[in-house]
Amino acid sequence: MGFLLPKKLFGIIGYPLGHSLSPLLHNWGFSRTGIEAVYMSWPLQPEKIEDFMNGLRCLPISGASVTIPHKLSVRKFIDMETERATSAGAVNTLYWDGEKLVGDNTDVAGCYTPLMPYRDKIENALILGAGGAARAAVSGLKILKIKNISITNRTAEKAEKLAEEFNITKVEWDDRGKTKYDLIINSTPLGMSGERVTLCPMLMENIDENTIVYDLVYNPLKTVLLHEAEKRGATTISGLEMFLHQGLEQFRIWTGKELDPAEARKLLLEQLK
Repeated sequence: MGFLLPKKLFGIIGYPLGHSLSPLLHNWGFSRTGIEAVYMSWPLQPEKIEDFMNGLRCLPISGASVTIPHKLSVRKFIDMETERATSAGAVNTLYWDGEKLVGDNTDVAGCYTPLMPYRDKIENALILGAGGAARAAVSGLKILKIKNISITNRTAEKAEKLAEEFNITKVEWDDRGKTKYDLIINSTPLGMSGERVTLCPMLMENIDENTIVYDLVYNPLKTVLLHEAEKRGATTISGLEMFLHQGLEQFRIWTGKELDPAEARKLLLEQLK
C-alpha cells in the first residue's frame, strides 16, 4: 500500500522549533473546517534557507509560516510581497498566487489587534529588540497611529538602523528604564522558555498602574517581565495574543476560513498549561 499525501501541505520553517504551537493551531483549524491538509514543523538552519526555498517551488507545499531566523532572508527568494510585508520589512507567511510565491506579514495584525482596546491610552511606546518581530510591532503601532515610538536593542546599530528606516526614536539599551512609557513591547527572546527564561528585558523603575506591558514571548505564558509588571500594577498582555491573531490571519489567507478566536485561545491555553 502506498503512502497517501494530504491534499494540501503546510508547515513552519525556523530554528529552533521546539516551542512552536503553530502545528497545533493549524491542524486543529483544518480539522474544525473539514479541510484535508496537514501542517508540519520543518526545523531549518540559516545556511539551508536557499535550498529550502528552491525546493519549495518543486514540492506540493501550499504555504508556510516563517519564524526566527528566516523572516528577513526569505525575502530574497519570493516573487512578490504584500504591502504590510514591505512596511514591516519582514515576511512571516508564504502563499501562492497562481504561479507566484508571495510573502506576507501577519505579525503586524497579530501585534496591533490585542492593543486596539487601549489605543486611546497610548501616547508613547517603547519596543525592546530590533528583529523581525520588532519591525512588525513598529508597523502595527503606526497603524494604530501611536504618536511617539521609540526602539532599543542590545546591539545599538540594529536599533539605529530601524529608527532611521521607520523615522522613530532610538534609545540606548542602558537608558531603557529612565523614561515613563504608556506601552512597552518586548520583541526580544529574553524570558523565553529555555536558557533565557529567568531574564527580564526591561528596567522596571518607571512601570506602574498606567503602563501597558506587552510581551511577544508566549512560552512561558507569564514571563518574568509580565510577572514583574503585574507586581507594579501594570496592565499586561501575553504573547499568546500575538501568536493567536497572527496565526488566525495566516489560516484565513491560506483557506479563506475564519476560526473562532475564543476556541483557538482555549486550545492554546490548555496546551501551555
